[in-house]
Amino acid sequence: MIEARNINKFFGENNVLQDVSCQFHPGKTNLIIGQSGSGKTVLMKCLVGLYEVDSGQVFYDGRDFSAMDIKQRKEIRQELGMLFQGAALFDSLNVQENVMFPLNMFTKKSSEEKLERVNFVLKRVNLENRNKQMPSELSGGMKKRVAIARAIVMNPKYLFCDEPNSGLDPLTSNLIDLLIQELTYEYGITTIVNTHDMNSVLSIGDSIEFIYKGRIWWSGNKEEILHMGNKELNEFVFGTELTKRLRQ
Repeated sequence: MIEARNINKFFGENNVLQDVSCQFHPGKTNLIIGQSGSGKTVLMKCLVGLYEVDSGQVFYDGRDFSAMDIKQRKEIRQELGMLFQGAALFDSLNVQENVMFPLNMFTKKSSEEKLERVNFVLKRVNLENRNKQMPSELSGGMKKRVAIARAIVMNPKYLFCDEPNSGLDPLTSNLIDLLIQELTYEYGITTIVNTHDMNSVLSIGDSIEFIYKGRIWWSGNKEEILHMGNKELNEFVFGTELTKRLRQ
């Protein structure tokens, strides 16, 4: 479990996160949702230590990440998987080399062991035998699946996904959502997904934190979100023509 306790984050005089407290549970797809500028990306970056919190604490299974030194944080980060917006593959490396990169950086496994693990995760994301293809030869959805394989190659306890459906068509987006959810359930990962895609919310939102102007405004799940009387939440949820029809 990952827990944020009373987090505040300032940029100058702008209090971007205001006393944020929330929990993210293992074996669930935990979503952070909100409008652009609401603070959801800042929260995710605070959780992984890309931003230092100005006050408050972040815990990984009871371990106070906020109080750790660089060496201790490095140990936690080896338990993290990151799926970046846009996949963020290395253009000069092929699929196998991209997925193997974390193993080269953080493990002392033999070449045979690393290749075996790479092949396993590529098969798991339905990209078997694509090892030698370059990113430029892949579709958007395939690039995201390579990025997912790279994110899970270290067998992480915690998986962070920043706008995993960005730039994808609806069908491919749904396939990526379901793949992330399947991996979460299969390996009991604590998965946190930062998104504003309502299709994702209604499909895989086991646990949802809605951020509004830097505060946790509502917490719940996909079954509850369409039936709440929260004005700000409803403006977000029913902000498109498609979701407006769900109210009819």
